[in-house]
Amino acid sequence: MSTLEALLRIEGLCVSYGSIQALKDVSLQVGEGEIVSIVGANGAGKTTLLNTIAGLVRATKGSMTLRGKPVPRASHQVVAAGVALVPEGRRVFGTLTVRENLMLGAYLRNDSDGVQRDLEWVYSVFPRMKERLDQVASTLSGGEQQMLSISRGLMSRPSLLLLDEPSLGLAPVLVQEIFRQIRRINREGVTVLMVEQNANQALRFAHYAYVMQTGRVVMSGTGRELLASPEVQESYLGRRRRSV
Repeated sequence: MSTLEALLRIEGLCVSYGSIQALKDVSLQVGEGEIVSIVGANGAGKTTLLNTIAGLVRATKGSMTLRGKPVPRASHQVVAAGVALVPEGRRVFGTLTVRENLMLGAYLRNDSDGVQRDLEWVYSVFPRMKERLDQVASTLSGGEQQMLSISRGLMSRPSLLLLDEPSLGLAPVLVQEIFRQIRRINREGVTVLMVEQNANQALRFAHYAYVMQTGRVVMSGTGRELLASPEVQESYLGRRRRSV
């Protein structure tokens, strides 16, 4: 478990969809200033966990605290508390321009000077956003839409950024670029909780990580520790154990 002060702490979290239990007594924490990765196969409960934190899914049991205070239940209150979700599949507003998408990310803010500063920061992180400001989002490439989705999340000025499969469907060269910029975003003060099927990348970039399986956390450790784990290598990195 991380030794840093916990920004987010989750204890005994359970979520059900009807008779199906999607999360089963999940406990984890995200230290202030960390990149924390969650890896696991499809159906492990990773996206459900992020959606529950973001207020899109209601927990049936357990607790979630942000800096020691309960995480709000309503999604707009979660955003106001400093948590932004970048969903799987990007989900940009396709009929709106890049500029309009970015400003929607700041819809709860009333500090116009701060919004402008954050726009300039986003442009420095993803320069193509400035180049495409007046372009309709649906006409962007997949990689550019992912950049826009992350940028839109950053415009709420989050202390915790939730990323759901940020590399999904991207060419390898763009995957490397997205992960480099996630690291930069983290270095510049944003804590990151990331769900990612590309376990190799997710663990390489993580300060700490959790492995989920059928709704449970089954393993945790630093990114390096899990990369070195024979179980993780065999199950998620496609490497077979050597016979002895």
